[in-house]
Amino acid sequence: MTSEPYARSGPPEVDARRLWSGGVATALVGALIAVVGIVLVRGVLDIPVLAPEGEGVWGDASTGWYAAGAALAALVSTGLAHVLLLTTPQPLRFFGWVVGLATVIGVVAPFTSDADLDAEVATAGLNLVLGVAIGTLVASVARAAVRRRR
Repeated sequence: MTSEPYARSGPPEVDARRLWSGGVATALVGALIAVVGIVLVRGVLDIPVLAPEGEGVWGDASTGWYAAGAALAALVSTGLAHVLLLTTPQPLRFFGWVVGLATVIGVVAPFTSDADLDAEVATAGLNLVLGVAIGTLVASVARAAVRRRR
C-alpha cells in the first residue's frame, strides 16, 4: 500500500464555482457575526469594542471595517483552501492549522493594547467566534467542493 494520497485516483478535481460560492456565503456570515457581536457587546454588555463607549451600539465606521475585515478573512481563507486543495496532500489538515494559528493571533492580539480588560476580553471572544466560524464553514465547503478523479 502506498502513502501517496493521490496514487490511485490522481489529484482531486475542485469545483471552483461551488467552493467560491460557499466562500462568499461564509464572508456574509462572517460580516454578520461581526455586526451581531459588536451590537451585543456594545449594546447589551456596554463594553467598548473598537471605539469609545460614546459611539453607541452601532459605533462608528469601525463597525463596518470590522465586518469588512471578517468578510475579507473568509475570502482569503477560501483562496487558501483552494490553493491547498490543488497543491498539497491532506489539504484540510494544513488549512486547519493555518486558520487555527491565525485565530490564536486574533485572540491574543487585543491583549497587547492599552484598552480595559473587559474590552480586550470582548474583542478576543469575538475574534475567537469569527475564527471558528470561518474555519469550519470554509473547511466544510472545501470538502463538499472536491471530487476524486477516476
